[in-house]
Amino acid sequence: MNRRNFVKLAGLGGVVFTSGLARGAGTYGSSQDEFFFVQLSDTHWGFQGPAVNPDAAGTLPKAIAAVNALETQPDFVVFTGDLTHTTDDPRERRRRLAEFRDLARGLKNPNVRFMPGEHDAALDDGAAYRELFGPTHYAFDHKGVHFIALDNVSDRAARIGEEQLGWLKADLEKRKRDERIVVLAHRPLFPLYPQWDWATRDGEQALELLMPYRNVVVFYGHIHQEHHYKTGHIEHHSAKSLIFPLPAPGSMPKREPIKWDPAQPYRGLGYREVEAEAGPVAYRITELPVIKA
Repeated sequence: MNRRNFVKLAGLGGVVFTSGLARGAGTYGSSQDEFFFVQLSDTHWGFQGPAVNPDAAGTLPKAIAAVNALETQPDFVVFTGDLTHTTDDPRERRRRLAEFRDLARGLKNPNVRFMPGEHDAALDDGAAYRELFGPTHYAFDHKGVHFIALDNVSDRAARIGEEQLGWLKADLEKRKRDERIVVLAHRPLFPLYPQWDWATRDGEQALELLMPYRNVVVFYGHIHQEHHYKTGHIEHHSAKSLIFPLPAPGSMPKREPIKWDPAQPYRGLGYREVEAEAGPVAYRITELPVIKA
């Protein structure tokens, strides 16, 4: 861990999780290929529920201010879905998405990327999201890492779909087997707890396409809590929410938000830094709270 993250961690009382990936036969560059980005997820702009979060309209601005206050700005910021809270009203959906977009413009970092969640896209197949933010799935490269943003939310049945799987296959065929690949998704690609919609119906097909590549890691949201899991050599790391935490999978009869604790406000909410290291390939995750303790 470098000095910047050590000092920051010591000051905030965060948690560091080191994700070590098998290094392939290729040789990567030096520290110039190392970088970090910030992941925020499940902001649910438009949610109302004082018992769950009496500061529902303030949590996102506080998180933006916290990211802006970082001593070193990340290479980019990514929101991994559920930007807004679901609504059956198409006009209200667009209004909430536009409000979220305008708030996100308050980030001083010029490189901000977005992905939809089912709350943003499932009721209209992503139409409103695309109007304001563009494609629901895409790929990009950054300092030797290939990023793939998958859309497993626009389909109401929680599928990626044959067309997008074909796109993923074609994209991966251009990659070397030891290339560093980061997948961004909203729902988990593995069946974490299907009873609570914590799965992707055709996620196994995506994982089969990814399995031959030796350096793959997946960052996702949706479950409103930190969770770490492996399918073969592929590691999966979920992010906390910025609106309310949810219980551990299967720990309660129903999937219900954990109520706000006035004695511990903002408990369970936060965002994360992900530091990508070139060789040996690794991703260091620092979980950060919305508000300093």
